[in-house]
Amino acid sequence: MIKTLKKIFGASLLTMCLIPISQAADNLQAFPPAEAGMVRHVLQVPVQEDEAAFKVELIVGKTVAVDAHNRYFFGGQIITETIPGWGFPRYLVKQIGPMAGTLMAIDPNAPKLARFIALGGEPTLIRYNSRLPVVVYVPQGVEVHYRIWSAAPDMKNMEKL
Repeated sequence: MIKTLKKIFGASLLTMCLIPISQAADNLQAFPPAEAGMVRHVLQVPVQEDEAAFKVELIVGKTVAVDAHNRYFFGGQIITETIPGWGFPRYLVKQIGPMAGTLMAIDPNAPKLARFIALGGEPTLIRYNSRLPVVVYVPQGVEVHYRIWSAAPDMKNMEKL
């Protein structure tokens, strides 16, 4: 009896783990393959109890050799497009660059460091949705990073004036 329950539990646990993977594969059918010179990045976020309390930040950039003291960023933007017929969002970076930054004087003999340099501007925060993958198309050689942001469970009242 106990062995049978363990087998049923194991099978149900395996099924629960495979459903999100198969669901993501089904949802990827809506997203076209990457065009020539582009790469498609896919993120499937885990299920959360209150997904409205979460956001995903997309961070697009490149790892380049730069000095340790100046601050750098790339020109470019993340464009949100809706896939016709599906209504799903996809995120696209058509081009990246040029790189810009501060011009602090540094020792010309100082070694260069490999640092991830992101697109400049405001952070790109998108809705957290575990039912759909986050799909980002970028040029080859460009990296896509992400962060998961969450709101504190407690709310505060604003002061009346």
